[in-house]
Amino acid sequence: MSTEQHTLTMSREFDAPREKVFEAWMEPDKLTQWFGPVEVEAPRDQIIVEPRVGGVWQVVMVWSDENGEQSAPIEATIKELDSPALLVAQAKAAPDADHEFEEMHLEFEDLNGRTRMTLTQGPFASEEWVEMTRDGWGTSFDKLDGVLAG
Repeated sequence: MSTEQHTLTMSREFDAPREKVFEAWMEPDKLTQWFGPVEVEAPRDQIIVEPRVGGVWQVVMVWSDENGEQSAPIEATIKELDSPALLVAQAKAAPDADHEFEEMHLEFEDLNGRTRMTLTQGPFASEEWVEMTRDGWGTSFDKLDGVLAG
């Protein structure tokens, strides 16, 4: 079993104030509108956000494929919270990972009415997982762009 750890870091700029971008991560009514890659939904009734250190941050992604309806729960605990600048959550790693937890670290930087959001996530079991996750976040952030513009 490999002990090498792989981490994803990506940044995205949004044409919205950081309070609004941060809110999109912390309010279930907003999360349901954008969370998950293309053709994936995050049903509102399966989202729980307790906006405090030690609180639950949970989203279930749902999609259909040739095997029928599939789901992938993300069950995390908020480890750090500094609204509207920082969200750090720790979730159980994928079953095939060689580690127990992975961390999602989000920083929200004010750019005079715009926001640069930087996501660092990991560790992942392989570089393949990093790239699949990068692709998923990329399309999720495209959806978030639309929600923030609306």
